[in-house]
Amino acid sequence: MNMVDDTSPLGPIFLMRHGDSRKDTVRRYIGQSDDPLNERGREQADWWRSKLSPIRFRRVFCSDLARSMQTARIIMAGREGLISPHAGLREISMGDWEGLAMADLRADKPAEYAERGGQPDLHRPPGGESFADLENRVVPVIRDMASREQGTVLVVGHAGVNRVILCHVLGIPLRNLFLLGQDYGCLNLLGRGNGPLRVDALNLRPFELLPG
Repeated sequence: MNMVDDTSPLGPIFLMRHGDSRKDTVRRYIGQSDDPLNERGREQADWWRSKLSPIRFRRVFCSDLARSMQTARIIMAGREGLISPHAGLREISMGDWEGLAMADLRADKPAEYAERGGQPDLHRPPGGESFADLENRVVPVIRDMASREQGTVLVVGHAGVNRVILCHVLGIPLRNLFLLGQDYGCLNLLGRGNGPLRVDALNLRPFELLPG
């Protein structure tokens, strides 16, 4: 894949997930907990800094959570003035489930765990958001960016945020969002033209050879 700069009025949108921020190997519900990148996450962002350094981004947007802002700042080292944190790009809120181990919730509240798995688009943890809520928050933000921002744009989001954007662009039912891989530090490319947004690349992972 040739990631050359596109200086046309409506260039591509580089949609990324932040780098790894896990504290341990336990699978947890992590939404708006404000954890920083771990060492692996910083390495992932630095790898993309090298690969994307030739791209002349016009604007850079990121979530206002630490892991997203850190990823954007590492990638844009020396060009940090282009970065604009945006609260609308925050990860889904997990409410009372924030930080809970999935295995613990499955053991303690099997009905709620099953409902979450069966209806991820509609299920809302106590005090949190459903993915439909997240879609209603995030899609207007990306639509506005796509229509207003000129040139090539970088957006550093989160797994849930990116999945609802990709479902929207691809026309995939939101209940199927977990069929779309979004690994830590991955890159997706959204094309812009005279028509609607399109997905030109999906879940390109750092340290791997890029297709094309």
